[in-house]
Amino acid sequence: MKNDVRERRERADLSQANLAAAVGVTRQTINAIERDRYDPSIELAFALARYFDCRIEDLFDPELDGESSDS
Repeated sequence: MKNDVRERRERADLSQANLAAAVGVTRQTINAIERDRYDPSIELAFALARYFDCRIEDLFDPELDGESSDS
């Protein structure tokens, strides 16, 4: 699932560790999400969206086989 986590984190001048602590996960989890190697639970997706004051849909784009979900 494509996401904007890295871009938003960098704009906020946060380390992966700081973001992880703020949402209650490990730095490795944030790294895996940013590298598209891990899809977060719905609870974590909500926590990240709350942290960045945006909607989940603004943060994550569930692409299927390279096509956007709104196709």
